Amino acid sequence: MGQGGAEKVLVNLVNNMDHSKFDITVMTLFDSGENRQFLKAEVKYKTWCKKMIPGNSHLMKILSPEQLHKFIIKEHYDIEVAYLEGPCARVISGCADPTVKKLAWIHIEQHTAERAAVSFRSITEAKECYRRFDRIICVSKTVKEDFGQALQIPVPHEVLYNTNESDKIVQLSQEAVDLEKMDPDEIKLVGVGKLLKSKGFDRVVRIVKQLKVEGYPVHFYVLGDGAERSNLQEYIHQNGLEHNVTLLGYQLNPYKYIARCNLFVCASFAEGFSTAATESLIIGIPVCTVEVSGMKELLGENNEYGLVVENNDEALYQGIKRFFTEPGLLEHYRRQAEMRGKDFSTEKTVQAVEKKLLKLCEE
Repeated sequence: MGQGGAEKVLVNLVNNMDHSKFDITVMTLFDSGENRQFLKAEVKYKTWCKKMIPGNSHLMKILSPEQLHKFIIKEHYDIEVAYLEGPCARVISGCADPTVKKLAWIHIEQHTAERAAVSFRSITEAKECYRRFDRIICVSKTVKEDFGQALQIPVPHEVLYNTNESDKIVQLSQEAVDLEKMDPDEIKLVGVGKLLKSKGFDRVVRIVKQLKVEGYPVHFYVLGDGAERSNLQEYIHQNGLEHNVTLLGYQLNPYKYIARCNLFVCASFAEGFSTAATESLIIGIPVCTVEVSGMKELLGENNEYGLVVENNDEALYQGIKRFFTEPGLLEHYRRQAEMRGKDFSTEKTVQAVEKKLLKLCEE
């Protein structure tokens, strides 16, 4: 239940489901992460181990999926959901009760069978496990196509979009911020996510350096923490970017910072259906992103609601620079962001999931 987008949207989903119809338990393999605290009292919480076990992915492969399920899942449920790929899917696939409906949620592109099977003993075992599910739920059309090609599982694949608490996001975005020196004359970029290589924050920092050299008033605010923080700090210091890049760390309320910025930037090498980009649209902040899974689905094939560029450093640089050089572009995409953000209301996405679960139980 850490900082990731999948963990966050899971909390949003279970908190907003109809608790008079669904008796929900969220179970984790390991009892850690900031998002535990946000689960409503109506949602039961259980965990398998209090602490993370070093090398757990290898240790779990010693047991079969059936043994793992018997060892970890003690109670009977009508529906069991593996909400993350890999170990969670392996555990839930071991359910031997034919009356239990099983769903596997896929959040990111796998690209290859080898990657999709990394938490399994082999590609053959991965395919056997995923065949046991009644539905494979994907967070975007591109994730659905990718997973279908990677493992070719003869189980219905369907798309259900992530749940965001849209009203709460807007409300939180209006809170005051403690950054007194946010220059109104700067174009303020914002990035959100774990500070990992895969998120590409270093790419944006290098672009900020180039824009600064060219004389553009730019500031990049980064919300999140992770292994790459020290590398980013070192680059910022070595290149004199202390007044152009601010690492804000993990924030319980990132929305008040996003709302004070002009442009959300995604430089990831891989995504599923970006929670942070969706939340930015809900707040009405324009999005500039490299092309990763779900972005054209989110922003339009022809950049109707935001700017999607090729996934390389030069294309991202040129894309961001357009917002400095093309008069009216920021304001145009701000209006489009507000329009698109309304399509991802909490009510719409939750009802779609509830409808799917109830229908599955009726089959």
